[in-house]
Amino acid sequence: MSEPQAPSTSPGEIAGWPILKVDYPTDPTNIAAVLPPGIEPTDESNVHLSIYCVPVPDEPEFGIWITVDAAYQGTKGVYCLGYGIDQESAIFISRDMNGQPKFPCDVTYYRMGDRVSARCSHQGYTFVEFEGEVQGAAAVPDQYEENEWWVKVSRAVGGAEKSYDFPPHAVRVKSTYQPLYRETVEGELSLRDSPWDPIAERLPVQGPVTSQLVTDGWLGREITLEGRLDPDAFWPHSDTIGGSRWVGQMGGPTRTR
Repeated sequence: MSEPQAPSTSPGEIAGWPILKVDYPTDPTNIAAVLPPGIEPTDESNVHLSIYCVPVPDEPEFGIWITVDAAYQGTKGVYCLGYGIDQESAIFISRDMNGQPKFPCDVTYYRMGDRVSARCSHQGYTFVEFEGEVQGAAAVPDQYEENEWWVKVSRAVGGAEKSYDFPPHAVRVKSTYQPLYRETVEGELSLRDSPWDPIAERLPVQGPVTSQLVTDGWLGREITLEGRLDPDAFWPHSDTIGGSRWVGQMGGPTRTR
């Protein structure tokens, strides 16, 4: 462990905001239900919410990304269910090029003194809220690597059953970080019912919630196309809610008939 050093930025600077990371356990069967065939559960069953403000490319992007513990071909990491962001320019190119599951989202995230607030809304539904108080500096871990799994896929033009122009493949996002600073936050996470972002329904909290403000140095990122997933088994997962990887129906929430 290295000694923590608080970051120092110029007044008004948009770079260097800490990421609010909120983690909680859920039932392993909940995670298994949201993973597509080929992406496997691990011995842990945690949900990870990361709420942020970063410059993309040179103006602030507010966002949330939702991941769960998962592995592909024995490599542990996290599977991404969605990146909700407030910049339209980055949504479609990211999904088309890399399979990154982005969708439009209104995100409020700020710190005032020791008070941390965050709220995420989509299609008029607020699906995540967090209110907390910073408790002080926490231990800074060593340099680490994280593997995140996306899926790149393109259904066939015309919509023929179980047909693809590009069959589903796992995409590996390997990122390396140098931790710089950590602060513990005690607060309350509220998951709200939403047909567009069904985290409260499909990944309910089933254990202690932990949260931190995380400042890391980004040492590198590699995005690579990995192996092909079973196209027939994947078919139910090809219909998603908007640009996320939540299973839906005709681009929206699943509807009863």
